Amino acid sequence: MASYNLKINGKAVTVTLDEDTPLLWVLRDELNLMGTKFGCGIAQCGACTVHLDGTAVRSCSIPIASLEGANITTIEGLEDEKLHPVQEAWKELDVPQCGYCQAGQIMTATSFLSQNPNPNNKDIRNAMNGNLCRCASYNRIEKAVALAAKKMS
Repeated sequence: MASYNLKINGKAVTVTLDEDTPLLWVLRDELNLMGTKFGCGIAQCGACTVHLDGTAVRSCSIPIASLEGANITTIEGLEDEKLHPVQEAWKELDVPQCGYCQAGQIMTATSFLSQNPNPNNKDIRNAMNGNLCRCASYNRIEKAVALAAKKMS
């Protein structure tokens, strides 16, 4: 086991774990950040999406040893005082049904909108492709991403 220094949601954190421990389990089991969900474990569903230096990544497939000094943001750290515009749009359009995938959806959407603040519908659909929703809320998700883009501009 080794110690790793990370910055999670703006706070310095040191964890001592096996080098191949996935970030997802560091967040959930070691730091009690339960917003990031386990879905498939093979980086295919998007439920475990977090930001790594501002870019959306699948935390289930990233070993802790590759993250020394990284800046990681989870759904809990997206905003401090108020909801992020993406979260506001999700709430306004009543996007979730079961809600299980929504943290990953929101983290993907916020990263995408930081890179493309004026997307068209095709851009949104392409960006959100790969984040699976068993409730099939895809149309509301796309509408919420478009609404969030308007709120952010």
